[in-house]
Amino acid sequence: MSELVVAGLSKSFGTTEVLTGIDLTVESGSLAAVLGPSGCGKTTLLRIVAGFERPDGGSVDLAGRTVCGGSIDVPPEKRRIGIVPQEGALFPHLSVGRNVGYGLRRRGSHQHARVAEVLELVGLGGYADRMPHELSGGQQQRVAVARALAPRPALILLDEPFSALDTGLRAEVRADVRSALRADGATAVLVTHDQEEALSTADLVAVMRAGRMVQAAAPRALYLQPADLGVASFVGDTVLLDGTLSGRRALTALGSLAIRGPMPTGSALRVVVRPEQLVLSADGDGVPARVREQVFFGHDSLVRLELSDGAVVTARSLDAAWAQPGLDVCVAVRGEVSCFAAP
Repeated sequence: MSELVVAGLSKSFGTTEVLTGIDLTVESGSLAAVLGPSGCGKTTLLRIVAGFERPDGGSVDLAGRTVCGGSIDVPPEKRRIGIVPQEGALFPHLSVGRNVGYGLRRRGSHQHARVAEVLELVGLGGYADRMPHELSGGQQQRVAVARALAPRPALILLDEPFSALDTGLRAEVRADVRSALRADGATAVLVTHDQEEALSTADLVAVMRAGRMVQAAAPRALYLQPADLGVASFVGDTVLLDGTLSGRRALTALGSLAIRGPMPTGSALRVVVRPEQLVLSADGDGVPARVREQVFFGHDSLVRLELSDGAVVTARSLDAAWAQPGLDVCVAVRGEVSCFAAP
């Protein structure tokens, strides 16, 4: 069942077109990430779904009911949508428990039971009597998520809720929030510019560019089969090569590579290789290259390589301590690659 259906949505501010023909379907119980750079229109899309802006065209259906489109415009408070803003926006004078229970209609034991339930879901069981100023930034965001979950809304909108957190804490909080949403059976839309956040958190990733929906797919499909060079470059690191088409293979400076997905038109290609596909060896298969630089990140290393034609490519390796600058190595490509017609 589709919980959220956005169809043909358009919006302009003055002469500036912000959204053009946006379509998005989010299934019940899933989390969709709307991913894109600043200014691409993703926040405007969220505000229209929430009811804070009216579209110029198109419609939004929520749980089988049209909430905007044509002459219909259901007020925000009647759309059964929970919102988690960037910095939590808790009421500073209310305890954690009262913040979470603020939107609940039923009082007494029912309210207390639901507050306790959602606080457990976000990992804050026993925190109901704390005040917001006694919590860390990550804990405040968890409370904001619990508050959004408490009334069991049809949809939860998360507007870059982890952007103010430190890197390590951000990963922990978003994993816990994802688990809480899944455990409660909630349907959610996460707006973010962080590709890692979108790929690691969402069931569906929708990429926006300049007010248009470029591609919406499961994270793995989006990463492995990007719709165009723009999506490939935005979602993850890329090694871009010139190539020519030969049957179902691309002839490149890294050798003859198998092509994934639809065949491009024309013989001149732009070939997308992911850095983790590049395999280094001291004297194995592949083409010759010289190590120019190695950057260590703890969990892996990035190795910059110069090919015989002068092209520079970057490999990601879990064990590249031996590949020191100046060393001659062999580099091969593992798996299939995506290709697009050269502009």
